[in-house]
Amino acid sequence: MRDPRHPRHFTDEFKRQIVDLYNAGKPKREIMDEYDLGKSTVERWIKSINATGSPRAACNRTPEQNRILELERENRRLRMEVDVLKQAALIYARK
Repeated sequence: MRDPRHPRHFTDEFKRQIVDLYNAGKPKREIMDEYDLGKSTVERWIKSINATGSPRAACNRTPEQNRILELERENRRLRMEVDVLKQAALIYARK
């Protein structure tokens, strides 16, 4: 059974096998029942593997999406640095 607190992890090979079963004509419902998989999981694997050949989200991103993620990471890092500097300024101001 599925447990949201302990998600299962699947290998890329397993994901490809599931998509191969679907592409060979096996109904999605049978695949979901046989392997105890959710509908959105199977649909996501089918969409990504058929589109790019890779089940990994990082391989399916556009250059613009990668750039946005990179900028968001940098933004978080800079915000943390500013917070640290603000705290340091308060400490030195008390002395």
